Amino acid sequence: MIVFFLLVVVLLIGLTAAVVTGRIGGVMADPVSTSPFEGLVPGRLAAQDVTGLRFDLGLRGYRMDQVDAVLDRLADELAARDEELAALRASRAATER
Repeated sequence: MIVFFLLVVVLLIGLTAAVVTGRIGGVMADPVSTSPFEGLVPGRLAAQDVTGLRFDLGLRGYRMDQVDAVLDRLADELAARDEELAALRASRAATER
């Protein structure tokens, strides 16, 4: 009798696992992803572009490929602005002499 109950319990566990993984009945719906990652807008960035930015959540936090792409873009934009500021300051210093 105990063997019968153990067999029933093992069968129920197996059936539950099969249903949960979608192998039986197709009860589970397809996984739904989060909203598509839009990244930063092309062209010159404003503070609102960065503050409104949202990353998709991954297994252990944010998706690193998205974060890396945004950080690379921000670094390039800041470097370009630094070069532009240096050029403006140099031209201003030259005209003031």
